[in-house]
Amino acid sequence: MQSIQDLHAPSLPHAWAETQTEFHDAGLLEPQANRLAFADPEFLLRRETRGIRFQLEMLKPDLAQTEAGIEHTVVVFGSARFSDRVTAQAQLQAATLNGSEQDIAKAQTQVRNAQHYENAREFSRRVAQSCSCLPDDEKLYICTGGGPGIMEAANRGAKEAGAPSVALNIALPHEQHPNAYVTPDLSFKFHYFALRKMHFMMRAKALVAFPGGFGTLDELFEVMTLVQTRKARPVPILLFGSDYWQRLINMEVLVEEGTISKEDLKLFRYVDTPEDAWQVICDFYQLNIPKV
Repeated sequence: MQSIQDLHAPSLPHAWAETQTEFHDAGLLEPQANRLAFADPEFLLRRETRGIRFQLEMLKPDLAQTEAGIEHTVVVFGSARFSDRVTAQAQLQAATLNGSEQDIAKAQTQVRNAQHYENAREFSRRVAQSCSCLPDDEKLYICTGGGPGIMEAANRGAKEAGAPSVALNIALPHEQHPNAYVTPDLSFKFHYFALRKMHFMMRAKALVAFPGGFGTLDELFEVMTLVQTRKARPVPILLFGSDYWQRLINMEVLVEEGTISKEDLKLFRYVDTPEDAWQVICDFYQLNIPKV
């Protein structure tokens, strides 16, 4: 890991620099002392006003979702690097023609992982279609991080079923754009990971974690910890793809070493099909929904 050369360099990116990238005309953000305080972006982006920005990032998505009638969500996490089956097959064909063994191996992995994309897509379609018969105040809506991969698949499945879905995106150095299937009025961008995480949990009635990397693990264990410590009410936590998750993490080791209790293993369940995942959620909340 590269060491930090300047001891005084801030650990977190400055909100001002990040906001400048949002505007093509930087002149719009030139400081003006005569602006009203709440209409002065330079003032609002100072380090000293960070607390105010926390409040704004909490309030804006909350108000918009309330106004749209979004009260209950099923949060779907997973890798941003997976693609749909058609795209993966095309990449494999191109790699085969190219003749690079490394490219072929990578493309073959993408084809294998495309099944996770298709499962997330089908699961979300099933949730959206099933909930269409529920009263508005009981409907469950798909919520993702808004980016590519599994997030795209989940938003896509909801859209294909004719239902809106929520995206809680994050401003990243490599720029993560909302995927094409997000409902525009429910697509939010965050600067602070902490506020984004809180919004994931505020309306979550279930968490479905598909295979993913650091970000997926971060969100998964965040939710597990909140439920374990009773800072959040129990919700179905589903690890989709038992082979992946059991190879990645041996949860029994935590019990054997005494770092968690045997009861903590009941915080989550492994599932392998969209039907099983949705059934677990329906059983947990005793939802009497006709099978899709």
